[in-house]
Amino acid sequence: MRRYHFRYLPTNQRREALVDRVHLIIDGTDGRTHYIELPTSAVGVEATPIGAIIEATAAGRQTHAADRNIANIAGKNDGLYRTADHLATARADRGIVDPVAYVEAHVRRLEALRRAGIVARLDADQWRIPAEFEQRAAMHGDGHTPATSLRVLTTLDLDTQIASDGATWLDRQLVGRDPMPITTAGFGLEVQSALDRRREHHITQGDASRDGKGRLLYRRHLLATLQGRELVRVGQEIAMAQGLPFRVASAGETIRGTYREAVQLASGRFALIENAQEFTLVLWRPVIDRSLGREVVGVMTDGGISWQLGRGRGLGA
Repeated sequence: MRRYHFRYLPTNQRREALVDRVHLIIDGTDGRTHYIELPTSAVGVEATPIGAIIEATAAGRQTHAADRNIANIAGKNDGLYRTADHLATARADRGIVDPVAYVEAHVRRLEALRRAGIVARLDADQWRIPAEFEQRAAMHGDGHTPATSLRVLTTLDLDTQIASDGATWLDRQLVGRDPMPITTAGFGLEVQSALDRRREHHITQGDASRDGKGRLLYRRHLLATLQGRELVRVGQEIAMAQGLPFRVASAGETIRGTYREAVQLASGRFALIENAQEFTLVLWRPVIDRSLGREVVGVMTDGGISWQLGRGRGLGA
């Protein structure tokens, strides 16, 4: 599996619609620009704010053998794939029983890639093959499943995260168990600068300090502390607006109430659960959206909440 973190680019830089596919040009934390292809049915990313941090996961597909063959033929002919050239090569290979059928299978593959906008057909027997052909063809896959999935890690841009009181994506890079490798080039350089400024912010706020050797030491349970602070602040703001008391839920507690809405915070997305006396905010998961406006029941855990939805089965969050 290949994984990239990237910044969502302005519309005129990020999207090119070709038939039933959407092509994204993205700034990666590896300092490079990447080409990502998706089916149009998967583009909920259009609603994502500019500057958000998104993770693109490319499925670990093996390159089609046909794609390698096409690239080899084109590489010898200045980017042109000719069926006549391939047929001559196939006939010289004793391992190929039916050279005509063999080449026709490659032509069918090229037709699928033409519909995806990856190759161009010049005439009945010639195709223009791009320089990034194998990479783009591998991302296209077999056309039945999305070649790449996108996940929004945070809707906040880097500048907003630096001064946030919540547990941001930057914080997870600083103290998380699985930080993403980041280079000092391109967007990666911008992220490195933001991480440095976020460290200084934590020192100013008393959440980090340097020891006698200059090493930076963070407060224990930094992420949980930041998330808790943000929840209290936002909960109090909502309470003032709605006139209903806010209460922080604790581990082991059973939460029962109506799921009113999802609230996006720096620390993540939270579900607002309300009863007649008060409301609370708990970690949101997609499964709960089916219960919007309905009563829900869940048990708080150290890592979130276990929802009791449908026949008493628990669905962890």
